[in-house]
Amino acid sequence: MKDTGHPAQAGAANEQDKPLTRIQKLNRRKILEAALEVFSAHGFRGATLDQIAVEAGLSKPNLLYYFPSKEAIHVALMGGLLEIWLAPLRALNPQGDPRSELMGYVRRKLQMSRDMPRESRLFANEMLQGAPRLSDTLGDELKELVDAKAEVIRDWSAAGKIAPVDPHHLIFSIWALTQHYADFDVQVRAVLGPKADPFEGAGQFLDMLFERLLAP
Repeated sequence: MKDTGHPAQAGAANEQDKPLTRIQKLNRRKILEAALEVFSAHGFRGATLDQIAVEAGLSKPNLLYYFPSKEAIHVALMGGLLEIWLAPLRALNPQGDPRSELMGYVRRKLQMSRDMPRESRLFANEMLQGAPRLSDTLGDELKELVDAKAEVIRDWSAAGKIAPVDPHHLIFSIWALTQHYADFDVQVRAVLGPKADPFEGAGQFLDMLFERLLAP
């Protein structure tokens, strides 16, 4: 490690290099879980460090020991979320059966909306704000992945294995038709009624819709 020539800076750097203890790992998880709850409910601008500290059951100084700012918490949370969000698309196998691969992707995305509604709303809020804390990642990592998978879908279409479709807009439509059930949960349940399970009907409808769309 480079010597900064400043004892305080060197001490801080040494602290950062140390592996986290079990308690420190637990507290970081508490903070990120609390931040997920607060950010998904209030958005980045509406959320405060005080709210996150209360939700985590920690004092604000204790929270600031782990993360120096609200921005730092949000960046850590969004970085982990993006990896989770992109995993089903990464798993699209060029050597697999095209319709099975694409229908599996639709079902995994819908399942994520059921199981991870807060994460979906947090991601949507970031997009609505212009993705100020994710713009570089979206322009690089996300674009490269989507372009690569779009090329796979284009090859499947050209080989007659699925219907001719615009691959980018197919991916966009899958995002829109699955994440809607998390991002607009209140609206969906208001229309269907409190006793309805939106995801049961959604699964059946999306299976029918995309099976027909993709059939060569």
